[in-house]
Amino acid sequence: MARVAVRLVQVTIPAGKREAVLSTLDEEGIDYVVTDEVSGREYTAVVTFPLPTGAVEPVLEHLREAGVERDAYTVVVAAETVASRKFEELVEEYTEDIDEDRIARQELLANARELAPSRRSYLLLTVISVVIATAGVLLDSAATVVGSMVIAPLIGPAMATSVGTVVGDRELFRKGFRLQALGFGAALVAATGFAFLVKTVGLIPPGIDVLAIGEVEERTAPGVLTLAIALGAGVAGARSLRAGVSASLVGVMIAVALVPPVAVVGIGIAWGLPAVAVGAAVLVLVNALSINLAALVTLYYAGYAPERLFAVERARSTTLRQATVLAVAILVLSAFLGGVTLNSYREATTERQVRAEVQEVLSAPAYADLEVIRIEVTFTPLDERLTDSPLRPRVERLVITVGRPNGETYPGLAAELSESVDAVETVEVRFVTVKRPGDEPSSRLRPATVGDPGQVPGRHHTPVTAGSA
Repeated sequence: MARVAVRLVQVTIPAGKREAVLSTLDEEGIDYVVTDEVSGREYTAVVTFPLPTGAVEPVLEHLREAGVERDAYTVVVAAETVASRKFEELVEEYTEDIDEDRIARQELLANARELAPSRRSYLLLTVISVVIATAGVLLDSAATVVGSMVIAPLIGPAMATSVGTVVGDRELFRKGFRLQALGFGAALVAATGFAFLVKTVGLIPPGIDVLAIGEVEERTAPGVLTLAIALGAGVAGARSLRAGVSASLVGVMIAVALVPPVAVVGIGIAWGLPAVAVGAAVLVLVNALSINLAALVTLYYAGYAPERLFAVERARSTTLRQATVLAVAILVLSAFLGGVTLNSYREATTERQVRAEVQEVLSAPAYADLEVIRIEVTFTPLDERLTDSPLRPRVERLVITVGRPNGETYPGLAAELSESVDAVETVEVRFVTVKRPGDEPSSRLRPATVGDPGQVPGRHHTPVTAGSA
């Protein structure tokens, strides 16, 4: 028999219900041990029995029907293994019809409450995590950013909110929701304050272009694919919770979707860059909503519901309503992600077209001796063209570096490129003198100048001096 998760269950039996409870266990084929209860209260015995994890909830429901009150003490603990032929038969019976990884509702609630930390601990760890992440982003250090995610306790509140909704535990839902709201607020204040401090004190080189930092750029213009990360993290979090396994690694995945973008929002505010702050803020909102939605749907379709029958319909209605609100909000915010993705696609298409047009010009016989070294295409930032065809990429600057033989000049090349390449505001040609076989040796750099390329309306061409050994 394959190894299965085992739970040891202890239930107190109310007075007058002993026979009904034991008959129920006998009908289910469950081995049990009964101990007399002599504390003088309304319970007469304690029954202890092992169960496969997937059988805990249905067996407890049968015991409720047999007369075990909801106020009775029920203890469920993990057990390593059970050596019993009868238990093996019980495992085979329940694993055929029941998800053996699905823990009982009571365990799910206990795990969710355990994951939701105290407010003080949660806020402290969240602030520390986002400060480390902000430093890592400014240093463009992926290792530091990843390290900050390990200590971020963000999985608990998200899972508590979803579990509280599905099983109808309003107190747990409110605790999870409050912790998420307070955590994001504290994280934003901490990231902004730390970024202001770094900028004011000068802990990074002055005049640094934060837009050129890879960790910032990655989260300033998020695409639709970021949804997959958040949805996957939400599903994984709910799955780990309902299977009763460690959620620490999943917690890191959830932090990946939330902590670095919050750090970038703070950096955008501190540096006065609205486009950076807004882009990262949209990413934070989309990820947070997606994680909650994915966890909610996963737990709902796992079959969890309130214990009391009259609360089931209310919990189902609440779950569907919240899922609808989350889905609509995600769709609205995803319009931004879709626009960014479309813009990225069009920029890539435009860049390929520009490169092809440059290569076509340089393939002419007159330029047969030139060697293309590098082509740089810089687009006008999306936020600067929102009022002027925002979805149509515009090349702000085209820089072409070419190698030429000693002494050769191509004064009309820049003008020809300017006329031939479409959708370019500024064309700049840089000549680098290259050494070819048969050239006379030179002991120093020999400057090469660009002749007057001529003036083209709306275009600017900058002569550049360069050289090579």
